[in-house]
Amino acid sequence: MASDAIRPGGRRPVFYGWYIVGVGFLTNISCAFFISSTLSVFLKFVTTDLRVSRGVFSLMRSGEHLVYAALTPWVGVQLDRYGARWMMVTGACLTVSGFLLLGHVQNFLQFVLVRMSLLAVGHALVCYFVVNVTVSRWFVKKRGRALAIAHTGHGLAKVTISLVVAWLLVSIGWRQVWTLFGALVFVLVVIPAGTLMRRSPEDMGLHPDGAPGPAAGSLEGDEHEKRVKAQDEPGDEVRWTRREVMRTSTFWLLVFIFSMVDVGITGLNLHVVAYVSDAGYSTVLAASAMTVIAGTQLMSGLLWGFVSERVSIRKVTSSLFLIQAMGLLVAMNAPGLPFLYLGFFLYGTGLGGVQILQEIMWANYFGRLSLGTVRGTSLPIVLLFGASGPPFFGFLFDYTGSYTISFSFFVLVLLISSSLTLLLRQPRKTTSAPSRAC
Repeated sequence: MASDAIRPGGRRPVFYGWYIVGVGFLTNISCAFFISSTLSVFLKFVTTDLRVSRGVFSLMRSGEHLVYAALTPWVGVQLDRYGARWMMVTGACLTVSGFLLLGHVQNFLQFVLVRMSLLAVGHALVCYFVVNVTVSRWFVKKRGRALAIAHTGHGLAKVTISLVVAWLLVSIGWRQVWTLFGALVFVLVVIPAGTLMRRSPEDMGLHPDGAPGPAAGSLEGDEHEKRVKAQDEPGDEVRWTRREVMRTSTFWLLVFIFSMVDVGITGLNLHVVAYVSDAGYSTVLAASAMTVIAGTQLMSGLLWGFVSERVSIRKVTSSLFLIQAMGLLVAMNAPGLPFLYLGFFLYGTGLGGVQILQEIMWANYFGRLSLGTVRGTSLPIVLLFGASGPPFFGFLFDYTGSYTISFSFFVLVLLISSSLTLLLRQPRKTTSAPSRAC
């Protein structure tokens, strides 16, 4: 094929999938402007200025999750049909408009309306779900590293954003920071996505991973049997309907594990800066705790991606949850700032692989062809649970004056999830003529 032609000198052109990864990298940087850990830095400033409690403020974040959850089934179907290109451009434009308006709100109701409309919808059309599904379609054997590289944009932004935003909040005020975010989203997403994003390698006459032969991941005979027995390697590429997916135990176990973990992640991300600040540290020093988490998340992401290509995805993910739990236990019992940083270092190391390994699991177990539909079916449920995290942490703080109960709950969830992950098995699509179990 012309697209696979070897250049003079024997060199193949760069596989176009890496351009998709590049767009994903830039998009993930911009998505960090919207997330709970960034909003966490704003929490005390906004709640004080707009005169609202932390619990009520957290409910707004839950509302955003619900909007996102309501949109993902439709977004997943559109991804399978048309790809991400114009969806991302439209979503980025909505996000830019939302950030610009956010800098001019006069009360908390206006703040909520902007966040839950323009920003929540824009986020659903642009961010992780859309990026991860698209990148997963372009890779099979190198899926771990491709997702990790794209996700590095998110980690890179989180490393710097907490301290930078904390400094900007003190210097120019929280309203002007949102305007700056809007300008950056336009540069990072609208132009790259509009010019480079494509749905799948097959649309360009290519194969996943840039392979010269049949699509990677379409295996037959003994090799397929070997992978099915491995229980967590990619099987044949087949199309799944929403009904078929929901009939598998693998679907529900994955949903349960990541739903419960998401409760803790969303809750902690929104409240971690306040948690450290309440311990007596300054705003900038409290924000540095998020920088520690983000820094280790960034550094560990690529490691988790490469390890997942060589070690059982179940064992890797189980270990990841254990590391997170250990880190939180250290942070909760830290006698001083060095041990607090150590705890968040360990937690961030595990957090760096959660998004990556989750996407690898879904793609490995259910294939590329219907991944938008599969993720569009599972993600709303995960998001609904995740939506309860911020108010769960917030209202428990309002009631008890402490984050001890909510942090302890998260540790317990991580330990349970570590065990349940080892029970995952390769799903088998049911047909009119049932096949014998392997």
